[in-house]
Amino acid sequence: MTSNLHKGRHSVTALNAHLVFVTKYRKKLFTQESLSFLHETMKDTAKKMGFNIEEFNGEADHVHLLINYPPKYSISKLVNHLKGVSSRMYRSQYSMQGQHLWSPSYFASSVGGAPIEVLKQYIKEQKSP
Repeated sequence: MTSNLHKGRHSVTALNAHLVFVTKYRKKLFTQESLSFLHETMKDTAKKMGFNIEEFNGEADHVHLLINYPPKYSISKLVNHLKGVSSRMYRSQYSMQGQHLWSPSYFASSVGGAPIEVLKQYIKEQKSP
């Protein structure tokens, strides 16, 4: 658990959230290759912002993420960055110019009460395309 702690000048936090993003109109766009591309893109975004994607998986029309993040970010800011960067990169990589990748909505749940290992296992076992 100590690796999930964010130590600030006046605080130590362990903030975790389960996020789900769905494609626009639930279009079945993702293959295993494109999910890997999204995972790498989102990991790079997370690294640049200073938070971690602990687990990632998805199906043809949605992705699940388990993130560990510092208190300086709100969930909505993290979601905006993850969806915005991944959408731009995905649309460029897979020739989707002028189209929307993500639905404007998202699911977010804090996971402080559930054991992280249970959530990691749940995300790992999500059906892949």
